Amino acid sequence: MFMKYVPAIGAGILLLSATAASADMYKDYTPDAGIWSETVVEVDPNHIDDYLVGLKASQVPALEVMKKHGLIDNYIFMVKDGYNAGAPNVIIATHYVNAAAMEPNQARDQMIEKEIYAIFSKEKGEAAVAGYEKYRKFTEINNWRTITFTK
Repeated sequence: MFMKYVPAIGAGILLLSATAASADMYKDYTPDAGIWSETVVEVDPNHIDDYLVGLKASQVPALEVMKKHGLIDNYIFMVKDGYNAGAPNVIIATHYVNAAAMEPNQARDQMIEKEIYAIFSKEKGEAAVAGYEKYRKFTEINNWRTITFTK
């Protein structure tokens, strides 16, 4: 009879121990200044290569301009090995140096936009996006902050 209550008792003990061992920010961990902005995309598996080539032509130059101006310090593109119908399979992640770099700044943003369009015209960008819409679907856009555990 007692054996049927063991899982519930174990769960209760785990719950109590989890609340007793709470972490304190800046004591146990510190939030890092930068922010990862992540775009998660589902791309038709027959068009992954097309999408990546398009990103290389359209996004990489823009990201390099943003990097040159100190808004971001890193970016990565990830592709899932394998396929699950209806699930994302491409991630585009950009690391902003801090939250302020994500805030609007008209003079800075227009200057950077002009520089990007000098490399990859607005018309080319719109044509690329029109092509993407045939085989991609955004599933999530998230911002993540990394943390560093203290010793």
